[in-house]
Amino acid sequence: MAAAMLSVVPAATQDFPNKPVRIVVGFAAGSVSDLVARTIGQKLGSVLGQPFIIEIRPGAGSNVAAQHVARSAKDGYTLFVTTSSSTIRSAGSANPGFDFAADFAPIAPIAGVPFVLTAYPGLGVRTLEEFIALAKTNRQALTFGGTAVGTTGYLAAQLFNQRAGTDLPIAPYPSTAQATTDLMTGRISIAFASAANVLQLIDDGKLTALAIAQAKRSEMMPQLPSIDEAGLPGVHASLWIGILAPAGTPSAIVNKLSDAINALLRSDDVARQMRLQGMEVLGGSPEEFASRIKSDTARWDAVLQATQLGR
Repeated sequence: MAAAMLSVVPAATQDFPNKPVRIVVGFAAGSVSDLVARTIGQKLGSVLGQPFIIEIRPGAGSNVAAQHVARSAKDGYTLFVTTSSSTIRSAGSANPGFDFAADFAPIAPIAGVPFVLTAYPGLGVRTLEEFIALAKTNRQALTFGGTAVGTTGYLAAQLFNQRAGTDLPIAPYPSTAQATTDLMTGRISIAFASAANVLQLIDDGKLTALAIAQAKRSEMMPQLPSIDEAGLPGVHASLWIGILAPAGTPSAIVNKLSDAINALLRSDDVARQMRLQGMEVLGGSPEEFASRIKSDTARWDAVLQATQLGR
């Protein structure tokens, strides 16, 4: 029976890969996406016996790369490293040039970069509850720092205001680094920041960590409560990185790639490399990744609509 089933699978699928595979990255060399692609690509090449070549195609917040891969052959030889930011663009753009849900076949989520809700130490607050109480009585004196309008950090600040019942003004910044600098000096009061960027500043007492912005505690900061534990469930902000193929790629190829990637993510070597880069290992099946994409798109769409930033 197994032989009969195998006989109906195209030969090109059975011996995949039999030539180099391209992994397209939509951000510049050295970006988180690029680091993840190179870490996984190098290992996949060793496991599957063909080179996995990283191709950098930056532009339009990775839309250029996404459009290119969506229009590529549906044979598994052109893959796309995506981030959770794509779910925001998919929800918020009337015409991004591709349909994130319809044009791609999810393979696996790879890594996550958790965000930390951090406050200016001079406020004297130590918990999320204390900050919310302060925010409701001193709105004019406090400012939420966010990255550019429409990015994860900015929308997370909007979501915080919605769920906490606060109305803090949000100051957009070109980068997390600039917002962090102003947070340390008190020019802004609070911000969501990548854990990798602020861990040392928290340890040095230059910033106060209130919660990790996800449902569960992070292995990077196990002593810090999750934002759900701290009393504001659902205000989740993190950057995840995953890999996709064009929609219509044979499921046998998608599953083969997914199985190989998940096996690598369970290895101590890859997990250590991810931690050194300030990331947590994720992993999961194509179905689980599809569910994550769907739920994230719906969540950010609701925030965009509520803040009149949507389509």
